[in-house]
Order: sequence, then structure tokens, then C-alpha cells
Amino acid sequence: MGFRCGIVGLPNVGKSTLFNALTRTAAAQAANFPFCTIEPNIGEVSVPDPRLETLAKLAGSKAIIPTRLTFVDIAGLVKGASRGEGLGNQFLANIREVDAVAHVLRCFEDDDVTHVEGRVDPIADAETIETELMLADLDSVDRRLANLARKLRGGDKEAAQQDRLLRLAKVELDAGRPARRAKVDAEDAVMWATLGLLTAKPVLYVCNVEEASAATGNAQSAKVAAMAEAEGAACVVISAAIEEEIAQLDDAERAEFLAELGLAEAGLDRLIRAGYDLLHLVTYFTVGPKEARAWTIERGTRAPQAAGVIHGDFERGFIRAETIAYEDYVAGGGEQGAKEAGKFRLEGKEYVVQDGDVLHFRFNT
Repeated sequence: MGFRCGIVGLPNVGKSTLFNALTRTAAAQAANFPFCTIEPNIGEVSVPDPRLETLAKLAGSKAIIPTRLTFVDIAGLVKGASRGEGLGNQFLANIREVDAVAHVLRCFEDDDVTHVEGRVDPIADAETIETELMLADLDSVDRRLANLARKLRGGDKEAAQQDRLLRLAKVELDAGRPARRAKVDAEDAVMWATLGLLTAKPVLYVCNVEEASAATGNAQSAKVAAMAEAEGAACVVISAAIEEEIAQLDDAERAEFLAELGLAEAGLDRLIRAGYDLLHLVTYFTVGPKEARAWTIERGTRAPQAAGVIHGDFERGFIRAETIAYEDYVAGGGEQGAKEAGKFRLEGKEYVVQDGDVLHFRFNT
């Protein structure tokens, strides 16, 4: 089940430096974790989760396989992209293919790195990109509304739903607000997602600060945090320059370097987890002597669909899910101890898998 988070930003904000650090970190993990660079601008990274190692130790698992998240380094955008300026068309096409957007904002001063607008103002940068995306969405919405007219006259129910949702988006866009501000009912969620609106995607603001501010942030990142809170968006402070250095160190050197900087963990770990949370994802585990493995599902997924992430046959022939909560598995010292403590459950087709569940699926072949 692939989840893709696009990294966007104006030129010279540290976007590619950040992506390079991400992919180098993933490459360094390759001996222990699955990793692939699909294209030069796409990389899969492991989602940090200390629970997986704990489960592996308790079960004596020979291999540890974490869940993954795909990051896509999207071509730099400039003002006028919605009209094809710069790499605008490529940018807009690439961003349509991702599930969420990590928006890198320059929050550092450096006379040696020229800003495309000749100033450092992360709020204005965010508005520039948001405006271009909204203009592109408005153009798309207007064209699609016109194309639906004939189907509406024929009484097409799906066309009527699309028309209603597009008009809902247009109200927000006409008011200068992104489409994600629209209130969409649960029964419309699937159709809403198929509209492919750029500004309907969830946003994570990534504040790229100077090294000295990596642990605490600075005045510029504080402004971004306030903006994110007002929008209900996520925000992470990171120093791309530091992360690029960390990515080239081994585990021991990495821990020492982080301690010297007063950082509890690498910023990339926080970024990866924030992207995971942004997409409303949770993790369940399968654990045994061969491997301990994490699996990604969307929050609210029922047991048969969670089983289908492993293999389609598991979903089609689903019978029951043998379930132990992570805390109960650990408290019992493993599967047998959890069973003896009465923490083992058999769950059916309506069970909503919880974050941290340790599962074994029963199914008909």
C-alpha cells in the first residue's frame, strides 16, 4: 500500500538538500531495512518506530522490516506556475500524484544563498505556492463544471455528486481559500478524493532553519507554526544542513553529534513521522521467529482490508484476526504470556484495527 508525500518549495529553500538527506539516510539503512530509489527524485524511507524492535526481541525475530513512506522531490515552483511559468506544468502534474504535501519554507538568513524573491519571508513563500495551486484548481474546477453540464441534463447521479462537490470547492477557491477548507461529509469522501484537487491535499509545513536554531526554532519558524495552527496544518522545524551531515554518519557518530547539538533525535525522524500522521496512517504488526514486520493502513481500516495489505487472498478468505494489543504483548513478555493473561482476542470482519495491534490472520485459501 503506497503512500506518497511530495516535497515542494520555491527554489533555494533547502528542498533538495532535505530530500538528499532523506534518501542518504534510507540508503544507509539498506543493510537492515528495505529501501529503493525508484527514480532520481523518489525515495522510500523507513518510518521510525521503536515498538518494532521491542517486539522483535520478545519474539526472537531474525529480521526486522519497518513500514515505509515514499517521498517525492517535486520540481521547484515559481510565481506564475499555474500559467506554465518555469517548470509549472511539470510541478502541477507531479503534485497531483501525491497523497500529501510537505511544504519546505526557508526560515534562515544566508547571503550566499539567493532567494528567488530577494527576501526571506516564509509566510509569503507559503502564500505564493498556495496561490499558484489555487489558481490551477480554479481553472480545473471551471473546466470540469462546464464538461458536466450534458451529463447533468441526462440525470446522471454521479455527475450530480461531482458537480455539487466541485461547487463546494469553488466557493472556497473563489474566497481565496484552499479546497481543503471545504466541509465534506463522510459519504462524499471517496468522490472528493477522486477530484484530484491540488489544494485539497493535507499540508505539512517544514521550517528549514539555520543550525543554531535546529533544537528550538527561530522567529521565522514561530510565525509558520502560528500559521499552521490557524489552518489546522502540521509543522516541523528542521535544519536541512544538519540532516545532510547526520545522514553520512554511522549510528554511534550520529548519536554523539545529536547530543552535541542538544537534539533528542534527528529532524528527519520527526519529519517522517509527521508525514505519516498527516496521512492519517496507523501501524499494525505481524510478529514471529522469522520476522517482525510493520504494516501501514489508514486509520479506521477494518480487519479484512488490513489483511489485504499483506495479500489479497487474506482479505478474500478472511475468517478472524488473532489480536493482541502492543502494550499487552509487551506486558506479557510475548504472545504466550499475553494469552495466559487473557489479552488474546479473536476479532471479526467489523473490527477496526488499532495502532499497535499485533495480528495473525486466519483465512480460507
